Amino acid sequence: MFLEDSVVIDNIQISDDKYIIKVKSKESYKYSKAGQFFMLKSNTFLRRPISIHYIDNDILEFYYQVKGEGTKYLSQLEKDDILNIQGPLGNGFDISFRDKNILLVAGGMGIAPFKLLIEKLLNNNNSITLIMGGANETAIKIITRFDTSSVDLHITTDDGSVGDKCNTVDKTKELLKQKSFDIIYTCGPTVMMNGIMNIANENNILCYASLEERMACGVNACLGCNIEIKDNNSESGYTLKKVCHDGPVFDSKLLNI
Repeated sequence: MFLEDSVVIDNIQISDDKYIIKVKSKESYKYSKAGQFFMLKSNTFLRRPISIHYIDNDILEFYYQVKGEGTKYLSQLEKDDILNIQGPLGNGFDISFRDKNILLVAGGMGIAPFKLLIEKLLNNNNSITLIMGGANETAIKIITRFDTSSVDLHITTDDGSVGDKCNTVDKTKELLKQKSFDIIYTCGPTVMMNGIMNIANENNILCYASLEERMACGVNACLGCNIEIKDNNSESGYTLKKVCHDGPVFDSKLLNI
């Protein structure tokens, strides 16, 4: 883990409340992996946990949504401003698989860690299918910044403004009738991920879920992001793990959904 004063290279508005901020990293980029995150310093007491969107040489990219004062502050940063970043943190995605049929399912801001993940999986000669879902066309606008030339892309929106008018869970069920998958990765709203994980478990497909939980410290020091993990050796049948330290990526079979 590093604490770095990084220089802002760009801060691009993607849609009304969504941005990509690019910063020049000194050392942390060398150790950063898809699925990990950084704690970004803002004008509030607590840092903001933002997942790694992409890495381009020594440039780290973070895709974020303005939801409060902290992220509003991030959206106002300009080129050459200094942003203190802490990371990389957490356990990212397993990208060791080769020659597999892989399904990625993202809902809304859950697409954030998938740009880097897709690149790494394609480098290992995997076949990638991506389902990207959102409320409307604006919500999934970020996908235009992805290279999907080697990806089987399926877009879903709640209002049907672009892609199929359905949700990602229904689309996953539809695709599973047409082809088989060895692995599923998912990130997005809890209800969506629960649906995807249940599908994976029912079909005996290895599934990795990147969880989104409120975090205070991000470094395993508090209890702000505890979740229940199945544990057959525990009297209660589960144990507590921290999303910031033990995750944010977990095998779905371990999650108490």
